[in-house]
Amino acid sequence: MDLRRDEVAGRWVAVAPARAARPGASAEVTDELEACPFCAGHEGRTPPETLRLGDGPTGWDVRVVPNLYPALERQEVVIHGHEHRPSLGELRDETLALVAEAWQRRARDVGGTVFAIVNEGHVAGASLPHSHSQLAWLPARPPALLAERGLPGGDVILERDGLVASCPWASRTPYEVQIAPAEPEPDGLRSELLAPALQLLAELVRRIGVIRGEPTPFNAWLHDGATWHLELVPRTTRLAGLELGAGVYINPVAPEEAATALRARN
Repeated sequence: MDLRRDEVAGRWVAVAPARAARPGASAEVTDELEACPFCAGHEGRTPPETLRLGDGPTGWDVRVVPNLYPALERQEVVIHGHEHRPSLGELRDETLALVAEAWQRRARDVGGTVFAIVNEGHVAGASLPHSHSQLAWLPARPPALLAERGLPGGDVILERDGLVASCPWASRTPYEVQIAPAEPEPDGLRSELLAPALQLLAELVRRIGVIRGEPTPFNAWLHDGATWHLELVPRTTRLAGLELGAGVYINPVAPEEAATALRARN
């Protein structure tokens, strides 16, 4: 793999040809339960774990393993539960709390700059349908985080457990959501609010599914800036020339209407 920086545009590109060989890279996995390496009883199909938390049929509920097809020098997979659950929205709160603990413990134990992400659905980049997240170690703070100038304003969906969920005023896609502490905190990978934030993320994933009448692929990530926050970007539209070339996003659903719809699914 080869991490390259475009000095003119300021972006990074990871050149990783081996990624093309990963399971599900070109098509959805068939015979999911038999093929899934993340389910209980299939532990031998993953590299040796770096962390095991909770209990279950084989003594775990969350496992962390090295990524077999990394795009970066160090990348780990956090397996969400021993049962085959395709969506984050299907997970128990207890499992989500262990996911938060896994993110925080691996960040603490390894050190460095950790970027935590969730890709759900084939069009969102997930190669396997068992709910999981990725921990990617970067050489420095990523360009998107350096470009942030604080949290954008937005329409509040709900406030709970010291957290505020809102649709940003300039949402990139329909039903984009931001989850942040009500009182600013600098480090989500050390915060006691990370577990309830992931639980709230799962609830909002469910609400979006109800609104749209179907499971919705999404990308989510943790930004550790002046105030840490989770960003949820549903893959409800396709990126085209304006988005990719100019950085101008076309959103067919006004964020205030999206917030109203999400509040109504309480």
